[in-house]
Amino acid sequence: MAPFFADRFMTNLKTPVIVGVSHLEQRISNWQDGKEPLELMIEAAAAALRDASDQDLAPEVDAVHTIKGRWWYENPARVVADTLDMRDVETGLSSLGGNMVQYVLSQSALDIQSGKQSMVVITGAECGNVLAKAGRAGERVTWQTAPGTPDRLFDKGGFGANTHEREVGLGGATTWYALFENALRAANGETIDAHMKRVSEMWAGFSEVAADNPDAWIRQASSAEEIRTHSRNNRPVTFPYPKLMNANNNVDQAAALVLCDTQTATRLGIPESSWIYPWAATHGTDTEQVSHRDNLHSSPAIRIAGRRCLELADTGVADLDYVDVYSCFPSAVQVSVNELGLGYDRALTVTGGLTFGGGPLNNYVMHAIVRMVRLLRSDREAVGFVTSNGGLLTKHAFGLYSARPPRLPFQYEDCQAEIDQFPSREVVDHIGDAVIESYVVVYGADGPAKGIVAALTDTGARTWAMTADTDIMASMTREEYIGRRVTINANRNLSMV
Repeated sequence: MAPFFADRFMTNLKTPVIVGVSHLEQRISNWQDGKEPLELMIEAAAAALRDASDQDLAPEVDAVHTIKGRWWYENPARVVADTLDMRDVETGLSSLGGNMVQYVLSQSALDIQSGKQSMVVITGAECGNVLAKAGRAGERVTWQTAPGTPDRLFDKGGFGANTHEREVGLGGATTWYALFENALRAANGETIDAHMKRVSEMWAGFSEVAADNPDAWIRQASSAEEIRTHSRNNRPVTFPYPKLMNANNNVDQAAALVLCDTQTATRLGIPESSWIYPWAATHGTDTEQVSHRDNLHSSPAIRIAGRRCLELADTGVADLDYVDVYSCFPSAVQVSVNELGLGYDRALTVTGGLTFGGGPLNNYVMHAIVRMVRLLRSDREAVGFVTSNGGLLTKHAFGLYSARPPRLPFQYEDCQAEIDQFPSREVVDHIGDAVIESYVVVYGADGPAKGIVAALTDTGARTWAMTADTDIMASMTREEYIGRRVTINANRNLSMV
């Protein structure tokens, strides 16, 4: 364990602490019975304030920051603030990305530490379950508007696609993360069967954590065999992922955090048993377009920013008592474990991850922090580490937390300059031979629908190709295709050499 930072005088009056948290969800049978995300954000913010104190804290709040979701509100923070009778507060809204909760928290903590603000509420919500049920009913939801322009927009890191990627049908996260998964298998030198067994066992461990998490969406553990075996309830999505290896976005979940400085917390009589200190945080972005990455199985941004977060607090991997690794898909977890040296002999989640704990898109990390706060309140000398991932394994944020006061003031660092020194690749249109670097088979209702291949030319440039050949796609799910040579024609279709 890291040295106990016992000198409480080291925590100056403006040291930021998390003093209130909340998690809530709604489970409905009829989509028309569901509340909308803004209503859930209001409830979550109110619950987090009550978690901090029995007294009315609304007059103490200086800012309300919201995490962008799958909704069209323009300034939801203003509605939250007005509904809860918070006056003259700064309103904030993040951009899209699973990294944004940690980034907004980091910036809010810096504002508190500088004396700009004394108390900040951060909240977010998704109603993917309502949307899914309405969609199946052929209906469209009509949620309220929240017009206006936030006082502050939080935007950090970007990601996007290029014409090379779009022309072969690379789109959603389910395709990209399966592509990373197959690249990891080849980098590890594993067979398809051995790799699938190992990954499904890892995912079963996440399922077991969810079964013990009172806030998890799925509380029934699944075995590794159930997770890797195709069935009516576990259809193949993209090779090698069946449904139970994908983030579960069809959840209605909300969460909120209350941060303030230690002086304010003391003045308001908020007990120190509720205080959780953010020790350090970092951020970093890999190449915005996946095509330009040096390879498809690693992340310099995770390596540099994640390790730097620990260094800022003089903490090592061995000092971490609780870890929540962002877990939209198994490949995201493995890349983080590899880059950070976490190892697989420890619990890698406190929630159960986005498949089992629930995947409310950009707001998942807030739920992870809420769960981490509750664990750290009960285990007061422990240290917790939360990783975040936005885009296509693109944007990464990290946070270190403990009930113990930090030795230094809250530390934040943007690691982009160092990350940008790593090599990248050119992406080209290519006609002729190339070597498969990774691939994915995308399933439709009737089976494999498209194979998509990342390939390297003889000059080392990356190119993209595709196939609709049913024999090749079926073979791709049984045999290793990475390292094989293909010929690509002008229409980006491939044939085996």
